[in-house]
Amino acid sequence: MSDSHHTAHHQPLRVAVLVSGSGSNLQVLIDAMHAGTLPIEIVGVISNREDAYAVTRAKDADIPVTVLSHVASGKRMGIKTFEAHASTQLSAWQPDLIVLAGFMRVLSAGFIDHAPAPMINLHPSLLPVYKGLDTHQRVIQAGDRHHGCSIHVVTAELDAGSVLTQALLSVTPQDTADGLQTRVQQLEHQLLPWTIQLIAKGVIDLNIAQTTPSVLPALPLKLWLND
Repeated sequence: MSDSHHTAHHQPLRVAVLVSGSGSNLQVLIDAMHAGTLPIEIVGVISNREDAYAVTRAKDADIPVTVLSHVASGKRMGIKTFEAHASTQLSAWQPDLIVLAGFMRVLSAGFIDHAPAPMINLHPSLLPVYKGLDTHQRVIQAGDRHHGCSIHVVTAELDAGSVLTQALLSVTPQDTADGLQTRVQQLEHQLLPWTIQLIAKGVIDLNIAQTTPSVLPALPLKLWLND
């Protein structure tokens, strides 16, 4: 194996992150990057909210940030304008992977199809159940015994792309929606870096996952954690 091939094989995965909120999952990735436990380089963060704490987290870590929340007139930026700016920015950063971590806008098929890298999303339910919002409350109302989070390939249909990984926990009669949200978030903080590690190491091939899910062995890969 030549030195050049060896070097290329060990280049960190270039990751861009789209956020809307507090950015706790972004912080997990920043910490793992700085600790050297995850072979990634976060090349940039895009937020659709200027008041998102994730923006502060990225700036504190000296990661480039683009905020696309309002146009010059002060109006909230429409999705087409957001996508045009975000697409230009992502193309400039040239990521290997785009991660939606608590990103709360629905993206168009055109944006997803023309993105410069595969896109994954973290969703707080055991997909395919409970797509959309209010997942924790819905789990409690249904009396489900298990809950958790999923990472899936982003497609034009909401929360419907191939599910790559899931982390699971048991629901108890004492659980509340807020309590479940906290517990599931703890799972997310373990599932996201684990999944990105699998992608970086080539265990999960996103190009195959996007086109022929059946080729992959028994997806989703599940992370069972004692809780």
